[in-house]
Amino acid sequence: MKKRDPIERIDVKHITDPNVVKKMSYPELAVLCHDLRREILESVSKTGGHLSSNLGVIELTVALYRNFDFPNDKLIFDVGHQCYAHKLLSGRSLENLNKPGGVAGFQKMAESEFDPWEAGHSSTSISAAEAFAIAAHKKGETRDVVAVIGDSSVVNGLSFEALNDLGSRPEKVIIVLNDNDMSISRPTGSFGRFFRRISTGKVYTKAKKSYQRALFRSRLGHKIYNFSLSFKNAIKARLVPLTMFDNMGFNYIGPVDGHDLKALDKAIARAKRSTKSVVLHVRTIKGKGYPYAENDKTGYWHGVTPFDLETGAPKKFHPGQVSWSHFMADLTYEMIASHPEAQLVVPATLKGSGLEKVFSSYPDRCIDVGIAEEHAATLCGAFSVNGFKPILTIYSTFLQRAYDEIAHDCARIKANVTLLIDRAGLVGSNGDTHQGIYDVAYLKSIPGVTVTMPSSKAMAKTLYEQSLTGKGVFAIRYPRDFVEEGMPLETISDLQYLRFRYERRTSSKKIAVLAVGPMEKKLLDLVEKAYLDVEIIDPVYLQPLQMDNLLPLLSYEHIFVYDAYSTKEGFASSVLAALMELGYKGKVTVRAVPNQFVREDSYDNQLAQFGLLPTQIVEELRKLLGL
Repeated sequence: MKKRDPIERIDVKHITDPNVVKKMSYPELAVLCHDLRREILESVSKTGGHLSSNLGVIELTVALYRNFDFPNDKLIFDVGHQCYAHKLLSGRSLENLNKPGGVAGFQKMAESEFDPWEAGHSSTSISAAEAFAIAAHKKGETRDVVAVIGDSSVVNGLSFEALNDLGSRPEKVIIVLNDNDMSISRPTGSFGRFFRRISTGKVYTKAKKSYQRALFRSRLGHKIYNFSLSFKNAIKARLVPLTMFDNMGFNYIGPVDGHDLKALDKAIARAKRSTKSVVLHVRTIKGKGYPYAENDKTGYWHGVTPFDLETGAPKKFHPGQVSWSHFMADLTYEMIASHPEAQLVVPATLKGSGLEKVFSSYPDRCIDVGIAEEHAATLCGAFSVNGFKPILTIYSTFLQRAYDEIAHDCARIKANVTLLIDRAGLVGSNGDTHQGIYDVAYLKSIPGVTVTMPSSKAMAKTLYEQSLTGKGVFAIRYPRDFVEEGMPLETISDLQYLRFRYERRTSSKKIAVLAVGPMEKKLLDLVEKAYLDVEIIDPVYLQPLQMDNLLPLLSYEHIFVYDAYSTKEGFASSVLAALMELGYKGKVTVRAVPNQFVREDSYDNQLAQFGLLPTQIVEELRKLLGL
């Protein structure tokens, strides 16, 4: 009996040539996939990051590297939160994932030539891939363009717009549909399987091209070809169950087991032979290889903080605290319970916003529309017209995608919509695609939109109650931060709509500080301890800005605007413009997030970088007071 050669492992932390996978046997590839999976698990357990999505596409990524020539061929991951194996195969370490000096959690063009495109929001990959394919054709370059998109991302409107356009174009894109949850219609029947094998077979595709070239030499040949094509399609329509993708002009291949490298090799080879754009439907298991992630039904292991690899327990604990997201979810539960006409809508952020209890308790009054932010906003506008009280919970970074619908389908028609803007402000390691710092600046341009940011739990409850009393689009922003546990028993009775709240008064009239959001409480505490002679004002209502709120401040020598949750083009610029209009003669200092794309780092480091830590503000106030 012939002795098998021992399998040699390659160091997945230091891959110098990704083409090594082309020469490996299937047993060697199985070991490689095991090692890639282990490296991703160990790295993410230390740094945090997207876990389940990356564990699910390891075999698929290896198969793509075996069958294409990257970076000459182009590989575009939708969102990019499943690109960790891709980064390792292209020679990048995950050691400092999502940290300064390390690799980003998404594809980054500046990071490697293997990343031709980058995105942190979903459903952009097909549009981008089409442009790459058209550009290659115009330049006379020969390459394949591959877009890997998930079953949740493909249902977004942007994906459908791209599919509709690409399906009618001659340029070819290979779309890999990574299906790990949603059931997409599976073609059945022996005739269907038979014709699908033929349509991407070597003999068929070669004969098809020769037949077309021969008949296209004359006008009569054109007519014969068109007639035969119509006849073939008519027969195929009767015998082959068509998918949505067939009807949109694509060749469809699949479903294929996304963890079977042999099956993937064969399917990708067929996709490469296709004479037009093709959808390769791959079935994968999210979280593959790590039982905690594989068995996750709630989405907990999609994006994780550092955790213990053996037990799955998180390493970071916040005793006595709860995230603002979960606190607002508890408030939402209260509001749904006490307002029978309230209707909750979320765009695929049910788990991230902590809304499981609300959905399980009131399933008929909660809708998760998937990755469809525009649809969510218009749905809420129409709910309001029909007498309901819609509540839209959405991350600040994703709200950007629904700007038109907030303006056109909500504010314009005076719809009453409660808009809960989760993760407002700097968000740390998710980087420049996910910072929640721009929403005040663009929402303030829309008439009929009220934008608020509570500084405390009681304030949040009060604003939530106000939002449900019919005040148009009423936005409540809250950060990706923590607050003490427990629910406020009462609302703030003296909080008047659109009125600033004075937290600490002085008689010296030297410095008045307008401090936005929860940082106001932290700053107030430090100012009290330092006995600083400054007035602290919680503006609460950031938009619209009422002039009579600013009139009492005109007698102060110095007005200090402190907003750690928005760019200076947001609330701060509104204050500056109003003070100028009122003829203010004193000095104004603004400390807000600069209008830029902020790269990944820890939350505290980002604040410190821009001088926005409460301790930094106190030191600046001390200097202004001459202390």
